[in-house]
Formats: sequence, C-alpha cells, structure tokens
Amino acid sequence: MDKNFKIRKATESDAKGIAKVHVDSWRTTYANIVPDEYLMDLSYENRELLWRKNISNDAIFVAENNEGDILGFSSGGKERSGKYIGFEGELYAIYLLKEYQGQGIGRALVTAIVEEIKGMGLCSMLVLVLKDNSSRRFYEALGGKKIDTVEILIAGKKLAELVYGWEDIRTIQ
Repeated sequence: MDKNFKIRKATESDAKGIAKVHVDSWRTTYANIVPDEYLMDLSYENRELLWRKNISNDAIFVAENNEGDILGFSSGGKERSGKYIGFEGELYAIYLLKEYQGQGIGRALVTAIVEEIKGMGLCSMLVLVLKDNSSRRFYEALGGKKIDTVEILIAGKKLAELVYGWEDIRTIQ
C-alpha cells in the first residue's frame, strides 16, 4: 500500500501548521463537548506561539501529505503528573484533521511517540482523553486499559477525562 503521508520530527517552522491542526481539530472533535465560546475563541496565532515554544521542549512529530501540508501531530515524553506509579511515559497530545482520520495516520503518530519514549529507556505510557470524545475507542483499539477518571474544568464546564495506560508499550503496534 502506498502511503500518502509521512511522519517526521517537527521543526520550529511547523508551528503554524501544527497550530492550524490543533485549532481545527479541537473545533470538530470537541463540538457539543466543550463550550462553543471557548472553541470559537481559539486562535491560530496563540496556538502558534505555544507550539513554537513546545517544539524546542517536547518530542513532537507531524504527519504531512506529499504536498508538505501538516495533517496531524503528536507530542509526548515523561509522564507529567507523578500520580500513576508504573506509568513512566505519556502521550501528551495527538490531533488529526477529521478528513484524514481512519487512514492509519493516528496510529503512525502514536508509534512515533512510543519509539521516542522507548528511546528514553521507558516502557510504559498513559494518555488522557475526554470521556465524551469518541476517539477514546482509538486508544482502546491500541490496547490501552482505563486506569482512572479525573475531572477537569474547561471554560467553566466540568468534564470527565479518562486515563488510559499501557504497562508495556512494546505491545502497541
């Protein structure tokens, strides 16, 4: 099968494309979950600044098509909360434009982060996903086990977030 995308490590020049995917995918994925005002207030410019900073600090990968357009991205590294003993790595974020979902790109973006985490000498990982986000089934399909539910506040709205974990990331394919 000929892939119409490639995965590569992000560079600072990717910040604008990452920001566009971030905002656009939030607006499609979280419609009817996160308050509309919050989604409408998201700005490409603010997200671009955020990602410019993050690219120099975190492991970030982009999926791009043959024309060089960014279709999605993932980021990850060491687990940030310290609350989950036995889970050392974390998939911080993965976003993919809606029209490119279901084509193996998300799986490839996760694999890039898994390889990065393994390269840090870590062998387990977790990810947090909004309970109402249907993409949670993607993590279940990758073998993630629900280990916790936490409550977060977005734009004044209480939302449940599921924590999925993999005790051995070598099992993710």
